[in-house]
Amino acid sequence: MISRGKKIGRFMAVAVLSGSLFAGSPAMAIDLGDVLKDVAGVAVGGFVIDQIAGPINDFINTITFNKGAKVEGHTKVVPIVSLGSGTRIGAAQVAGPRQDGVAKVKAVAAIETTFRDRFRVKILVPVDSVNPLQRFVRVQGVGVSAVIDFKL
Repeated sequence: MISRGKKIGRFMAVAVLSGSLFAGSPAMAIDLGDVLKDVAGVAVGGFVIDQIAGPINDFINTITFNKGAKVEGHTKVVPIVSLGSGTRIGAAQVAGPRQDGVAKVKAVAAIETTFRDRFRVKILVPVDSVNPLQRFVRVQGVGVSAVIDFKL
């Protein structure tokens, strides 16, 4: 019998690989099929992250408490959707002093760019939409407290 953790890990690996296959195909113009693939990848990745968000959030809170860096407020784990060259998905813990602000966050939009050709800049924005490809509004009073990567 495969443990629940291994099942989630395998499912997440398939979802990440599926999303990277969708995002990695070159295109000369924006195609409705490409947009639908991106949306599907975000949806599958978001579902996987929703399934493991609680245990990851508890783990991060335990580690930060043990290291004397506990968040004085509310936290939760949400998907990160990277916008730029291809669509990618990961996870982040968001934190804020008010529960209602944290509850509004549905994802973190990661916007990557360069500054003066020498600095790579990744901007992490807590947003109110699980699909920042469609539209989003920044959630004020909430920040990113951790970034979660999944090893394939």
